Amino acid sequence: MLVDSHCHLDRIDLKPYDGDLAAAVAAAAERGVDRMLCIGIDLGNAPAVVDIARRFDNIYASVGIHPLDISDELCEVEQLVALADQPKVIAIGETGLDYYYSAEKSEAQKRSFANHLRASALTGKPVIVHTRDAREDTLQLIREHGDPSVAGVLHCFTESWEMASAALDMGYYISFSGIITFKNAADLREVVKRVPLERMLVETDSPYLAPVPYRGKKNEPKYVREVAECVAELKGMSFSEVAAQTSQNFDRLFRFA
Repeated sequence: MLVDSHCHLDRIDLKPYDGDLAAAVAAAAERGVDRMLCIGIDLGNAPAVVDIARRFDNIYASVGIHPLDISDELCEVEQLVALADQPKVIAIGETGLDYYYSAEKSEAQKRSFANHLRASALTGKPVIVHTRDAREDTLQLIREHGDPSVAGVLHCFTESWEMASAALDMGYYISFSGIITFKNAADLREVVKRVPLERMLVETDSPYLAPVPYRGKKNEPKYVREVAECVAELKGMSFSEVAAQTSQNFDRLFRFA
């Protein structure tokens, strides 16, 4: 069975399911996706993701502020700790740094990321990290403010092997999305080959980044199967091996094992 370790269920397109999230969850289960982590991106959607997790036994939630959604008044450590103290909230984030879209707010992003890392250390809940064009700062902040015994995951990874290796050395996991199936992602596929399967997660990041052959369509959790199948092909393993190991990794990282 598979885990979609990063999806935005409050944003997926439910039109094919007549607006019924339960039907989308069932469609994922039919393809072997038995658990999901629904991701918080700001204070506004925190209640929605927590409510989704409350409604479904096989769905969990995270709470945090995405680097592209930070406001002038940053969310403080105490606020994040309080947000995380809710049933079925198993992670802090999505947080991190994005200099590709918002380099002009780099200082605010770094302060916000540091707050999330501290909240992760205090709660013992792993941090979910978004990083784009900010390799050195991302790694430096993790070193300075993160707790290696709690660690976290670099989600939707698109960076270099060198960055992945440094994160692995700090206890982090690496999560790959449908991007690894894209024609122009040859370099990233080489990173997939080098990351140990024992430290890897798979995700959709739905409703974004649908994998081939669904590219251009709205993404949803059932398509995480294509990501796992791509990993299996790249590593010369069976799909069942990848599904089982990435599920075990999810359990280990998020303290189910």
